[in-house]
Amino acid sequence: MKAVRLLKAFRGTMTCVFLAMLAVSAGAQPVEPVYSLAKKEQAAALQTMKELVEIESGSADIEGLDRIAGVIAGKLKQLGAKVELVEPGPEVYKMFDTPEKIGKMVRATFTGTGTKKILLLAHMDTVYPRGMLAGQPFKVEGDRASGLGIADDKQGIAVILHTLAILRALNFREYGTLTVLINGDEEISSPGSRFLITRLGGEHDAVLSFEGGGSPQVDQIRLATSGIGAATITVRGRASHAGAAPERGVNALYEMAHQVLQARDLSNPKVGTHLNWTLAKAGIVRNMIPPGAQAQADIRVDLVADLDGIEQTLRERIKNKLLPESEVTLDFERRRPPLQATDASRALAAHGSRIYGEIGQKLAVRDRPTGGGTDAAFAALSTTAPVVEGFGLRGFGSHTTNAEYILIESIEPRLYLAARMIMDIAQGKAPLAAGR
Repeated sequence: MKAVRLLKAFRGTMTCVFLAMLAVSAGAQPVEPVYSLAKKEQAAALQTMKELVEIESGSADIEGLDRIAGVIAGKLKQLGAKVELVEPGPEVYKMFDTPEKIGKMVRATFTGTGTKKILLLAHMDTVYPRGMLAGQPFKVEGDRASGLGIADDKQGIAVILHTLAILRALNFREYGTLTVLINGDEEISSPGSRFLITRLGGEHDAVLSFEGGGSPQVDQIRLATSGIGAATITVRGRASHAGAAPERGVNALYEMAHQVLQARDLSNPKVGTHLNWTLAKAGIVRNMIPPGAQAQADIRVDLVADLDGIEQTLRERIKNKLLPESEVTLDFERRRPPLQATDASRALAAHGSRIYGEIGQKLAVRDRPTGGGTDAAFAALSTTAPVVEGFGLRGFGSHTTNAEYILIESIEPRLYLAARMIMDIAQGKAPLAAGR
């Protein structure tokens, strides 16, 4: 009898374990019909990427930017949005590479039946000047789709558009406001759009940004990106004949070299601070003591305070001159703030990882910067709401001449992830603050 009771108890225990396993398995199943629609939209998303790639849209190419903005606006209208083309306002953060005219933004608003406000970000400009499309046409080879600007960030636009197509097919409108902002100046540090992005970030309950979602090796979303600065040291000397009267000149090249050398030790990789002198120019002709020189540095930081510290140090150091008669000035640009991980963004990212698990995928969450910057950082400046970057496709080769591509196999899972995240945020199922 004791053996029978033990056998029954064992069977009961195994039944509980089996039921628990079924429950876990059921909890990890794809949500339908979202998953089927994500599969269905893959081919259409690929076609959209082809259409966008075939429009050259460098940050200074206003004709191309106007053309691609019109295409994007048309697609968003077809999806049911109220769409406006937004000209950059009088607020423009001028930097050394800011063009005279800045591209428009496409802003689309979907009004739903709920209360949650969600902001989706991507950009339509590329780093490439007009004429490079011939060397990077759209093409598909195996699991790769390559083309000019496809990874950065035309894939992000396509993912947003076809995520919205899934929601439309589902007649899902349980959000309060779903806002899409596509800007045309991201690659030049968003001189015109940063102010609107910051304001919109403060008006929404969650921000999802659609830069690339990892590499061929890593499937990830990001909670932190680097802040970016630029320093320009300009030296004024005095010209003189390099052979007959060099002593009458003040050699700006010598002074510039001195300034660069005494500011070469400001990197601290342990805390994510990097300062590298990357550009320099001096002089007019070979046989003249150079009357002017200039050097530029690229700066990456994890914290806003680190930009302040570097600027202060540089301003102190330029007072120490090799040639007392030279004039040395510093221009310091804050091109992007860092995006820093918060408890709220960690909680929302963890929810995204669980959603990814529904389709058997593993999603890495990166909470430390890797050197790149993002517009999501502007959105985070005026909000405590979660801001998560990297909802786009996996790929590689951004900012290259012939190697930019996305992985086709990442389209389906990323469409599923984005649609499910929007749905869960709208329905109050996703945490929008730490511990909720």
